[in-house]
Amino acid sequence: MPKPLKKAVMPVAGMGTRFLPATKALAKEMLPVVDRPLIQYAVDEARAAGIEQFCFVTGRGKTSIVEHFDVAYELEKTLEERNKTEILEELRGLAITPGSLLTVRQQVPLGLGHAIWCARAFIGDDPFAILLPDDLMQCDKPCIGQLAEAYAETGGNVVAIEEVPMERVNKYGVLDIEKDMGRLVSVKGLVEKPPVDKAPSNLTIIGRYVLMPEVIGHLSKMEKGAGGEIQLTDSMAKLIGTQPFHGLRYEGRRFDCGDKVGFLEAQIAFALARPEIAPAVRRFLDSYR
Repeated sequence: MPKPLKKAVMPVAGMGTRFLPATKALAKEMLPVVDRPLIQYAVDEARAAGIEQFCFVTGRGKTSIVEHFDVAYELEKTLEERNKTEILEELRGLAITPGSLLTVRQQVPLGLGHAIWCARAFIGDDPFAILLPDDLMQCDKPCIGQLAEAYAETGGNVVAIEEVPMERVNKYGVLDIEKDMGRLVSVKGLVEKPPVDKAPSNLTIIGRYVLMPEVIGHLSKMEKGAGGEIQLTDSMAKLIGTQPFHGLRYEGRRFDCGDKVGFLEAQIAFALARPEIAPAVRRFLDSYR
């Protein structure tokens, strides 16, 4: 029986250069989609999957991320005095249980693998989830929850995957498939950002993972990969053959909010999913035809 999945690591140290100047003084993870910051969507997704402990891997200028999940006494008091009970309850629901949020600092941007290694003390000997807040998921069942269910079924490592056009595989970690079972695929190899003509498939990893703690031992070797960074994909590949490793075709839709067009598309999709504002949004969209 696999150990319960209760921990999540969220790398949030990136500088958000693609969104400058908006991110000069604002953490990119605090950019709002409709009325919630990206980091809130990721935390809510993890909570809905039963995750109870969180580690944010931060960098300079990221204090607003942690403060977002703190108690704002003055604000709450003002809302209470003005009888704004609905928004007050929503704000109170944001707070993470005391003692359940840890932050660690990634002082130097050495890649995603290095960011996860920075959380090694938090991870300990437990399985853990990774959620990249730039990947905003719109799913009936939380994406990381789908991975948690697959992990309970297969044990070992599970990553969320999706197909991309072959000309774009050089932007992703790519799976070398052993067996395709439809919803799940067993994996015999991983390649980070391969040239198009050397990619083993067009099944790529997105920003949702369930990994075993043994990956930290491989990350600790600090071996640099694509782009001169410590790549998480390279260390995950070394787990294959010693532990189960599967890709999951998740049900839902991903928006790449690290990209301006993807971020704008997410705004529209999430606004249209809100019954109270969807009609007005449709009206103004029609006006641009």
